[in-house]
Amino acid sequence: MMKIHYLQHVPFEGLGSIATWAEQGNHTVTATHLYEDEPFPALTDFDGLIIMGGPMNIYQYAQYPWLVREKQFIAQVLQTQKPVIGICLGAQLIADVLGANVYPGAEKEIGWFPIQRREAESPTQMFQALPLQGMAFHWHGDTFDIPAGAIALASSTAFPNQAFIYNERVLALQFHLEATPDSV
Repeated sequence: MMKIHYLQHVPFEGLGSIATWAEQGNHTVTATHLYEDEPFPALTDFDGLIIMGGPMNIYQYAQYPWLVREKQFIAQVLQTQKPVIGICLGAQLIADVLGANVYPGAEKEIGWFPIQRREAESPTQMFQALPLQGMAFHWHGDTFDIPAGAIALASSTAFPNQAFIYNERVLALQFHLEATPDSV
């Protein structure tokens, strides 16, 4: 059993299918609702972190002042050996904290679109188990460069960087594998 904490940016972007997985695995789940200005937990209060998506951009500090504190918290968690997963905005936040550029893409990618696994660059067993191509739900306009030391894992036609892994324990997904019919 694992103690999982997640960061939620808006009321309508919850854990989706991750909640079902956590329940089936008898994992404990807690959350920080950033839109309600809730505090972050102590680093000793959880075993792994999930950073969810949201409609904001990582650089909209005036509208979302908690982004500064969130990035500081993510940087602290990345210094530990805890597993971290970032989804969409969460992936962009991780990329930014790791020093990569995050910027508006040439177009928005909204809807169900295929992703391709970068086989030659995907040494982890976790990603090798996925098919070379698959459909994923997307809802983003920004994108990121792959941080130094990270391994690119997937791409799409519109966005060459869809996923990366860092230090074998930090997974960033631009797309939404957690999406369910209800969450979409």
